[in-house]
Amino acid sequence: MGTKPVNCDQSMLTEIKDLATKLAPRLIEIRRHIHAHPELSGQEYQTAAFVAGVLSSSGLHVQEGVGKTGVIGELQGTGKDPRLLAIRTDMDALPIQERTRLEYTSRTAGVMHACGHDVHTTVGLGTAMVLSQMAEALGGKVRFLFQAAEEIAQGANWMVKDGAMKNVSAVLGIHVFPSIPAGSIGVRYGALTAAADDLEIIIIGESGHGARPHEAVDAIWIASQVITALQQAISRTQNPLRPVVLSIGQINGGRAPNVIADQVRLLGTVRSLHPETRANLPKWIENIVANVCNSYGARYQVNYHQGVPSVQNDYALTQLFQSAAEEAWSSDRVQVLPEPSLGAEDFSVYLEHAPGSMFRLGVGYPDRLINHPLHHPEFEVDESAILTGVVTMAYAAYKYWHCPQTL
Repeated sequence: MGTKPVNCDQSMLTEIKDLATKLAPRLIEIRRHIHAHPELSGQEYQTAAFVAGVLSSSGLHVQEGVGKTGVIGELQGTGKDPRLLAIRTDMDALPIQERTRLEYTSRTAGVMHACGHDVHTTVGLGTAMVLSQMAEALGGKVRFLFQAAEEIAQGANWMVKDGAMKNVSAVLGIHVFPSIPAGSIGVRYGALTAAADDLEIIIIGESGHGARPHEAVDAIWIASQVITALQQAISRTQNPLRPVVLSIGQINGGRAPNVIADQVRLLGTVRSLHPETRANLPKWIENIVANVCNSYGARYQVNYHQGVPSVQNDYALTQLFQSAAEEAWSSDRVQVLPEPSLGAEDFSVYLEHAPGSMFRLGVGYPDRLINHPLHHPEFEVDESAILTGVVTMAYAAYKYWHCPQTL
């Protein structure tokens, strides 16, 4: 799947590489500054101000306070193509205590860039800085979206509500991937990530003495039966070629060791890849809960909240990324990913308004036996990946207007 490299404009690719290479030391400084000063979702005030300053100094038109703490930077090319290209990166960190012992380790207790958003932001800024120096070569307008609150899956909705996707024709995104070595990228055709929904189940029984359980309706025991039934039913009632993952991450119930619990609250997440499967999940879950509870005389409530949908990469724009990266780095450094992730990304919200694609930026150290996964307190990135990300994104943006044979 994909395309062979198309020599769209070798001289422009060379210029982009030269500009990015000159900027590389500055970009590493930017990334380390952001990494050392992480901010949680919806609290990215310093990060946003820093981003706005870099964009302004590069000559972009800047809007702050978009999507609460988000930032937009716009760059107008000299071309007359009416299509507007958006490039989205995210800025928030996670509530994790960093354990990397780097010189630029987080200075904020309990907060860490453990998902690579510091790299995403840096690549976005680097791409803006490169393209701003060659605006005369751009066929149209580029809108850079620096989004808040991706980790709580709210920021994209905030940005869209504030008009970030108005008139956008296509949107490009990036996410680091520690299992791919730095210097390489991954592209995925079709489903990249899963839809992520929130589940609350309340089991309502009747309390009684722990020594006489037959006189009560044990909500804890029934809750355990509900959990078991849901996990068993997935393997026998859901299409194995359309995966569903249901994980209960929190259980609350009970008042004392010798009192039968009259109520238990289960909280979990539900992940799926196919829209048809996702649409049927709320009723499927409720039927199983109802059958178990009715069997043992309990009542129940099921609250199913749809979160972000699956990221479905547009074929032509994924082809654009693959072609740009193969031209820039050779086909040996581009992986076509055979499987999606059941993680979630609110980049999918933008895809409800325009076609788009997100590529995976390799950040793993090639010489290490272990590269810690995302959301790990010792997660690190090989910073040479920043140059790879900037060149790939900037050249893909150029090709969007000037190389229609790749679309």
